[in-house]
Amino acid sequence: MTDPEILFERRGAAGLVMLNRPKALNAVTHGMVTALRAQLDEWADDPAVTRVVITGAGEKAFSAGGDIRHLYDLGKAGRAAEALQFWRDEYPLNTVIKNYRKPYVALIDGIVMGGGVGLSVHGSHRVAGDRYSFAMPEVSIGFFPDVGATWFLPRMPGELGSYCALTGERFNAADAVEAGLATHRIPSARFPDLIEGLTGTVSVDAILAAFSEPEGEAPIWARRPVIDHIFAGSEVEVILERLDHEAATNSPDAGWAGKTAALMRGKSPTSLKLALAQVRFGAMHDFETCMRLEMRIVSRIVEGHDFYEGVRAVIVDKDNKPQWNPPTLKAVTHAEIDRHFASLNSGELALP
Repeated sequence: MTDPEILFERRGAAGLVMLNRPKALNAVTHGMVTALRAQLDEWADDPAVTRVVITGAGEKAFSAGGDIRHLYDLGKAGRAAEALQFWRDEYPLNTVIKNYRKPYVALIDGIVMGGGVGLSVHGSHRVAGDRYSFAMPEVSIGFFPDVGATWFLPRMPGELGSYCALTGERFNAADAVEAGLATHRIPSARFPDLIEGLTGTVSVDAILAAFSEPEGEAPIWARRPVIDHIFAGSEVEVILERLDHEAATNSPDAGWAGKTAALMRGKSPTSLKLALAQVRFGAMHDFETCMRLEMRIVSRIVEGHDFYEGVRAVIVDKDNKPQWNPPTLKAVTHAEIDRHFASLNSGELALP
């Protein structure tokens, strides 16, 4: 054990990882990122370890995201460069998980958001338990969907990725399996036996297949035709117009459309435009290019206004009344989005 925030154990053929900050919903710290990277590198070269299994402590969350409050405090204290080092280490870790040569099995029970998604969704196997609840809610705090979301969101079926990025809505276990976010649905009560099975020498695929059960109701997936229609295109304003139009009809989706439009209008206008632009960019680029783009965006975000205002409103003061700047979608120019996407020149992200 190198750090009480994250636990490592060799058991049988498996390298076991536990995110161990249950009171903080296993929010990912810089220390956890560097410790996990070092351990994965070690296990990659250890022939006795044939698979990695990662879980979260407690019953509420696999991981609710990065330690945003700490990053906010660093930025407010004029230590943005220190905060950026977190992402300079986190994004390469996401890349290591994506390219890992051995099965990487994430057992996800409870909340999985932001940084927690980055530690799970890129693995070869993602198991959804009963309490599984996935979201990328970053636009609510003036941030953007990162940790490889630029790559994986546009690879979800239809327009589910842009819907996810712009609304922050939660996907249950069944929706996750349908959308490709999870590979298997297994009841939480069976997780201890599942872990035991994964420590043996039987193949990971065979073990997971033996434990898997039907997914159940998938409410977001059931609405896919209207989501695919409304969330297509490259302009947030057009998506909102379509939602308003749907809300004004007598269709079964009218109520949903009205709520979704109201939800989006509370988000940071800059974040909404960034999120849609990055999803469209990601559809046409490889994983490493997407990760470098995210480093470019976050480097501009920490110098801006909305991230600090969003965290203040949602996490610090909890008044839920952020004052975004610019305050409207119309005021966010294409040039401003392009500025976030521009090269960092000598500061581009270094990847393994």
